[in-house]
Amino acid sequence: MRRDTFLKSMAALAAAGALPMPALAAANIKMMIPANPGGGWDTTGRALGKAMQESGAASTVTFDNKGGAAGALGLAQFINGSKGDANALMVMGAVMLGGIITGKPPVNLSTATPIARLTSEYNVFVLPANSPFKSLAEVIAQLKKDPGSVKWGGGSRGSTEHIAAAMIAREVGVDPSKINYVAFRGGGEATAAILGGNVTVGGSGYSEFAEYIASGKMKAIAVTSEARLRGVAVPTLKEQGINVMIGNWRGVYGAPGITPAQRTELTNVVLKAIKAKSWLDASEKNNWTSAVLTGPAFDKFVDDDFASLRATMVKSGMV
Repeated sequence: MRRDTFLKSMAALAAAGALPMPALAAANIKMMIPANPGGGWDTTGRALGKAMQESGAASTVTFDNKGGAAGALGLAQFINGSKGDANALMVMGAVMLGGIITGKPPVNLSTATPIARLTSEYNVFVLPANSPFKSLAEVIAQLKKDPGSVKWGGGSRGSTEHIAAAMIAREVGVDPSKINYVAFRGGGEATAAILGGNVTVGGSGYSEFAEYIASGKMKAIAVTSEARLRGVAVPTLKEQGINVMIGNWRGVYGAPGITPAQRTELTNVVLKAIKAKSWLDASEKNNWTSAVLTGPAFDKFVDDDFASLRATMVKSGMV
């Protein structure tokens, strides 16, 4: 067989998905981050992209931030613009599932391709440094007195901090539908609102507020974990008599319409990246807990979490 004929044959087989394509799949990753800069998805996506290049899993990684509607705007752009693209990845997680439940967007996450769950992180609730409140107990007392006067600031409607606020209200005897929740398009906007004293209480993943807590610009009053976070002297909600615990996981999806072989190669790209030193350093710095899950187990996890979140949100009066 002539060399040019052989190469054409191999290219045709690769295009049809009959051959694994690690070099092509890993060459130039396009990362959709369905949130504005400065939040947890942005931090996760950029840390993963850096690790991909450091590990050699990808030669280049480009990023596209598209915030709004708990990730639904970025999801729509990803689904409509990346069909069959084995180099495309989208950061997502529990917040997107909650947003889909509350917002009912026209696009369906199930058309995209599950790749991996990566991390789990718990939320922290904080007060602005100049807040008249000094503790969670004082906030709860005000919430019971006048629910609308307590402005909860955080991510999009349906985010884990939104769900947690509704669960807290229910646990202390306040109608969850009466909470005054202010949704922001990204972690950067929420942070600015808290630092500016424009909300009463702010909520997000601990990593997003860690530097402001350390510098005294925010006062941490509770975390949503079962036990106190590693190296963090902030009491849990349960310690303070409020039986609420909720975590926030993050992961990545591939484009709609990629082949099973391409899904496997993209999964391997991600798994190689999370062994890189820069990813391990980012996990340590941000207090991320490794929660790696791939393949059918990840598919089932997403389906089960959808059902669990919906049940929680119905019980908390959010749906």
